[in-house]
Amino acid sequence: FYQNNIQKNTMKISATTLTFMSVVGLTAGFAPNAATKTATYLRLSDIPMETNAGYPEVNGWTADPSKFCAGLPGSVAPLGEFDPLGLVSTKYGLSVDEIKKYRESEVTHGRVAMLASLGYLVGESFHPFFGGVVSGPANSHLAQVQDVAPGFFIALTVAIGASELYRAKTGWNAPPKELSKIVDDPNSAFGARLNDDYYPGDIGFDPFGLKPKTASGFAEMQTKELNNGRLAMIGAIGMLIQELVNEQTIMDTLKTMM
Repeated sequence: FYQNNIQKNTMKISATTLTFMSVVGLTAGFAPNAATKTATYLRLSDIPMETNAGYPEVNGWTADPSKFCAGLPGSVAPLGEFDPLGLVSTKYGLSVDEIKKYRESEVTHGRVAMLASLGYLVGESFHPFFGGVVSGPANSHLAQVQDVAPGFFIALTVAIGASELYRAKTGWNAPPKELSKIVDDPNSAFGARLNDDYYPGDIGFDPFGLKPKTASGFAEMQTKELNNGRLAMIGAIGMLIQELVNEQTIMDTLKTMM
């Protein structure tokens, strides 16, 4: 009798235990698994990137997609890697070719701005050309030149066209080569790629031999040029707007402020 009761109780306990374990197992099967959850998505930063595979070394620089601005110089204190909009970050899907185009544009605009800033300050104070009749705020100089020597604009157009053509032939892919790339990559834009062995801004123009021979020296000079160009872009637009507002030369404005 006692043995039968023990067997019955044992069977009840075993049945209860099995039922409980089945419920727990079933619940666990529908519960979210932390390891599975973290494996269902993958961030771009988690993907190991080949740092400089397939990129040639130019002026001591080899493109590295894992670095800021693909490793190009120009980041200095206190701003450092200043890019709040992510315009030159490979994390946002930007390719090395596009980063090189942005740098090409920045260097070119910086050089033009440096010439413009110098033109504002020097041209308004010293203007021996065209018989010395061109004077006043620099914003009005081109209009005055058009009245005095209209042929000057033809020469200016030819000079700008020749320099831009030389820059395009030096740094940019030729149309037949670019067309073949479009066939391989339909998303690419016509004429929108720089040559792989071209360093942004280095068109080979160095009449005074100032280009450094070492990679560190070149990076340092490139950073100085970028900083001066960035400052000049801000300065040139500031002088342009100032003369539009008060219609006075920059030096006259400074004298008034003092």
